[in-house]
Amino acid sequence: MSKISIIVPVYNTEKEIKKCLDSLVNQTIKDIEIIIVNDGSTDNSEKIIYEYKEKYKDLIKYYSKENEGVAATRNFGIEKAQADYVLFVDSDDYIESNLVEKLMPYINENIDMIKFKLQKKAENGQFIEKNEGPVFEKCSGEEAFNKLYYTDILIDSPCIYLIKRNLFLENNFKFQRTYHEDYGLMPLLILKSKTFISTPFYLYNYIQVENSITRNEDYNKTLKKIEDTLWHYDNAIKEIDKMNLSKKTKENAIIYYTNVIILKWYDLKNEDRDKYIKQLKQRNISKNIKARNIKQLFKKIILKLNIKLYLKMR
Repeated sequence: MSKISIIVPVYNTEKEIKKCLDSLVNQTIKDIEIIIVNDGSTDNSEKIIYEYKEKYKDLIKYYSKENEGVAATRNFGIEKAQADYVLFVDSDDYIESNLVEKLMPYINENIDMIKFKLQKKAENGQFIEKNEGPVFEKCSGEEAFNKLYYTDILIDSPCIYLIKRNLFLENNFKFQRTYHEDYGLMPLLILKSKTFISTPFYLYNYIQVENSITRNEDYNKTLKKIEDTLWHYDNAIKEIDKMNLSKKTKENAIIYYTNVIILKWYDLKNEDRDKYIKQLKQRNISKNIKARNIKQLFKKIILKLNIKLYLKMR
C-alpha cells in the first residue's frame, strides 16, 4: 500500500493541470497514489486527465462526478484514499518534485500532521513571495496550534499539511459547506492531532492568477461566504468545547475563530453591516476576546459596548 494519497480536485483548469500532474508523477519517491477527482469540469480538463491516466496507470486513479464544490470533492477523495496519509493539491498549483522524499523521514516516525511551507508564483513561473512561518520539532497538536496561532497566517490552508487519514475517519471530520471549508476544519484537525511537526521546506507552489482577485465578485457570493463563515464558527465553537484542551488553548482557538468572523464585516456593504452586527451580538462575541494586557482590555470593553466603533478602530 502506498504511503501517501495525493488528492487533486479538478474544476476547469485545462491551462494549469499539466504542470500540476507533472509535479506529481515525477516525484523522486513514488510511494504514492494520485487520486484525481473531476468536479464536473466543462473544459478540456478531463481529456488531459485521461492522457495522464493512460500513461501512468500504476499511479493514477481517476473519478468523475457532478459539480459540488471543493469541500465535497476533497471528501470524495478521502473516501477513495487507501494510503496512511493524505495530501491535497489544487489542480492549478504544483508541488516540488522532492516533496515525498523530504517528508518521508517524518512519515516513518508516524507523525499525525506534517507541515511544510508555501511559496507564491505568478502564472509565468516568476517568484512572488515565500510565506514564512514557525519551524519546530515534534510536539502535540495542542502545542502546535498555540505556536501557529501566534505566528502563522496560513494556519487553515490544507495544502501545506501531510495529514494522517485516520484523523478524518476517527473524528468523523469532513470539509463542509461551499465556502471557507478550510477555516472550518483545519484548526480542529491540528487540535486533534497527537503529534505534529513543522518543517522548514518550501514544497508547495501556489499560483497567483491575476484575474482571480475577487474585487468584482458577485455580491450574492459574498453574502453566501458570510453565511458559511458564521456556520463554521458556530460548529467550531461546539467542537472546541468538547475537546480536552487546556484553558489557554481553548481561549486561543476561540479567539482565532472569533477574529475571522469579526473581520468579515469589512466585506459587506452598508445595508448589510448592521444586520451582521446583530449576528455578532447574538453570539456574544465580546466574551471570546480575552484581555491579557491593558490594550486588549480596552478593545474588549469597546467591543462589548459598541461593535461598530470597534470595527472602525481596527
